Amino acid sequence: MTIQLENICKSVAGQKVLENVNWEIGSDDCFLLTGPEGSGKTMLLRLILGLEKPDSGSVNLLGDYKYASVNAGVVFQEDRLCEQFSAIENVAMVNERLSAMVAEEELVKFLPSDRLSLPVSALTPLERRLVVMIRACIIPSDILLLDEVLRGMDDALRKKVVSYIRDKAGHKGIVFVQRDDKGLEFCRRFALEG
Repeated sequence: MTIQLENICKSVAGQKVLENVNWEIGSDDCFLLTGPEGSGKTMLLRLILGLEKPDSGSVNLLGDYKYASVNAGVVFQEDRLCEQFSAIENVAMVNERLSAMVAEEELVKFLPSDRLSLPVSALTPLERRLVVMIRACIIPSDILLLDEVLRGMDDALRKKVVSYIRDKAGHKGIVFVQRDDKGLEFCRRFALEG
């Protein structure tokens, strides 16, 4: 599956955010989406997901694709967790074929087992980010769109998380949106202008 963006233009409150963006993301591609703050990185992800419509241009799904919109594992800048549910429940709920036991096996790769049954509202911001990352990686999808997924992580954890993401992605396309490229030097760059 390939996602093709053609001549994408988008304005917000009369301010042009994206102008004539052309980009193609294939199944095995791994991109680092870069650009200064306010350059439209998050907006571009929202357009890919169909959460926003471009003012002009198009987002096309090419190849053998059975859905009307992009089927993605997503990490937004906000965590978007069900606060009263545990980490296990938050991960298991996105994949009906995933048992709580399998969700727990994935989570203990990054979190202490005694934290997994607590409501996620009781977790630290970093622990919450790890739950969101794991959830995005195990949801059935064709692409991973990861907005600031590595926020707040030290070098050792970043390396472990990036390795996990690449392993879980298999042949899915991956788009990282990060302020720096530490640990992501293997990614191709796609830059937006400020």
